[in-house]
Amino acid sequence: MSHILVANDVTKQFGSHTALKNVSLEIPKNSIYGLLGPNGAGKTTLIRIINQITYPDQGSVYFDGELLKPEHIAQIGYLPEERGLYKSMKVGEQALYLAQLKGLSKAEAKKRLKYWFERLEIGDWWNKKIQELSKGMAQKIQFVVTVLHEPKLLIFDEPFSGFDPINANIIKEQILSLKENGTSIIFSTHRMESVEELCEYIALIHKSEKILDGKLTDIKKEYKNNIFEIGLEIDNEQLLLNEMQDKFQVLSQDYDSIEKQLNLRVQLPSNESRDILAFLGSRANVNGFKETIPSASDIFIKTIQNKNIDHE
Repeated sequence: MSHILVANDVTKQFGSHTALKNVSLEIPKNSIYGLLGPNGAGKTTLIRIINQITYPDQGSVYFDGELLKPEHIAQIGYLPEERGLYKSMKVGEQALYLAQLKGLSKAEAKKRLKYWFERLEIGDWWNKKIQELSKGMAQKIQFVVTVLHEPKLLIFDEPFSGFDPINANIIKEQILSLKENGTSIIFSTHRMESVEELCEYIALIHKSEKILDGKLTDIKKEYKNNIFEIGLEIDNEQLLLNEMQDKFQVLSQDYDSIEKQLNLRVQLPSNESRDILAFLGSRANVNGFKETIPSASDIFIKTIQNKNIDHE
């Protein structure tokens, strides 16, 4: 597997504060990579190092197989959490200015801006000033100028901030389209539902250290806890529950009067799903039986809690 970005044992200190401690990451090409962590974990410091706003005290960063150099900035697009548009400038004038800073000619910039303004249906904003736009409208402009120079790597820090659900979905579709067309993306957010929808890989940074990374589907498998949700159609619920308590750990139970079924959450020892299916099948009609897979939010919370316990 080839990587667009590799960080090796990156450490950064600000005075007595350690912002990053021996952080190593490998971000595959043509992937969406979730960079996660609580506030103050070190994510922004790492992003600033990738953008060469600051530099590591120790360790190294490689971009597309080469040691990170100033000229690589032209191949990186960065959408920061704190937006940086000039409020008194007109939208079109500012977009052209920022595009030329990224190395595009005025003619090429106009051509690409026309494409994006039509794609996002914002063509009539060209002569508006930024201060006349809502936060979400300004965010769309910021998104366009971030992707306009077609970089190899895009870094999005809370890209859905300020968007209503409809516009958030529009931007999500554009991010997926960019990925499908070969762009590699680092995605930093606190919105775990967005991680579920977009990210193939994740890394979790906590208190300056990386504590988890890998392919999201593989991490979910590692965090499975053999909990199953079961729906049963049965006449004598209490008799069944009494039998089950002796054999399996029933975590919760409730009766759905609409579906007319008993719903159970049961935790099983490893590799006993066939045993409980055989047991239940001989006593009830099994309407539903599925294993609960932990969400990105579940994994985030559990990993952070466990790490905090370890440090106590």
